[in-house]
Amino acid sequence: MKLLNDWLWKQEYWLPPGITWEDMAQITGSPSPLPRDLLLSLPLAVGFVAVRHVFERSVAAPLGRLLGVRDRLCLRVPPAPDLETFYIRHSRHPALNEVLSLARQSGLTQTQVQVWFRHRRNQDRPSNTKKFCEASWRFVFYLTAFSAGLASLIDTPWFWDQTECWRGYPQQPVERVHYWYYLTELSFYWSLLLCVSMDIKRKDFKQQMVHHFATIMLLGFSYCANYIRVGTLVMLIHDASDFLLEAAKMFNYAGWKKTCNTLFIVFAVVFLLTRLVVFPSKIISTTLISSMEVFQPFVGYYFFNALLLVLQALHVFWAWLILRMAYKFLFLGKLEKDERSDDESEEDEDEGEDEEEQVSWRKRRIILDSKLAMMTSSCVLNNLASQRANVCSTTPKAR
Repeated sequence: MKLLNDWLWKQEYWLPPGITWEDMAQITGSPSPLPRDLLLSLPLAVGFVAVRHVFERSVAAPLGRLLGVRDRLCLRVPPAPDLETFYIRHSRHPALNEVLSLARQSGLTQTQVQVWFRHRRNQDRPSNTKKFCEASWRFVFYLTAFSAGLASLIDTPWFWDQTECWRGYPQQPVERVHYWYYLTELSFYWSLLLCVSMDIKRKDFKQQMVHHFATIMLLGFSYCANYIRVGTLVMLIHDASDFLLEAAKMFNYAGWKKTCNTLFIVFAVVFLLTRLVVFPSKIISTTLISSMEVFQPFVGYYFFNALLLVLQALHVFWAWLILRMAYKFLFLGKLEKDERSDDESEEDEDEGEDEEEQVSWRKRRIILDSKLAMMTSSCVLNNLASQRANVCSTTPKAR
């Protein structure tokens, strides 16, 4: 264990050449950042989970009802033990041969089995109230974190000039407010991992997990290596747009479409500016290039910048989704939903689209049938009228 501990905390990994842990302990003005300081984030994460539970039940749910959040009605599937067992143990989307096999086992028709599975999937979909509560919790945290972070950083020299992040590095004192800023953000992301089984699973679930792990590693490593000044800027940039997205979701679930669309436009502009312009030009640029004017590259330098590049790749992925939504809104005149999707699978969405197409086709078919009936009746009346006229015209001649 001692060998592992000595290898993990080798100063060559965490500090620039020529700097030792003893040098870090001599920082004046405030205590030096120590790895054990971050252990407090674990019990705080559990506290976040408890606070979230209370907030969603006592604040978010009543607020949702006040704003008009309505849950869609789902048909309860009839009891079918064979189908339920297959649904839980094997797949929620059985193939055609599996549907035929299940139909023979349960004594139902193929169509009845397919309808049962579709209604069963809809039964497991998260309600609008649950999605509203989740978005409300994230909105409150991101807005609070962004406001507090901006207030603590706006008077610092590195907020305006990023080269100040490296003045005196790594022997830089850590202010108490920035320590708690770090600890709060780290605890929140730990709580997201603890709640991953309860949160709504979206299409970009894997990307979200990569983002959470990369963020936790980034925060932990940057604190231990005293990259705290850059780390605070990274957190502030991320929080700047996140609360706008959660606010747009809240109003979307409440049915306030115009407000949702307006917030989405503001979010898209802020996201694209902060994640695709400010983040690479100000943060990645200073960590890759400006820092080399102060110290030589070391293991931590490469590791920290690799994590930043992972985040930037995720920014590009999400920017593509946002631009798709913006295209639909600007050129098609509608903003249907978050491209990340609150639904659990694309197949269910396709089924919903198919059902809508079938309903619209039925409507068009009814209208077409009625028009054909009107045309037919008018033709019959015209024929009868012409025949009557012919009879009337030939009667005098006969006389």
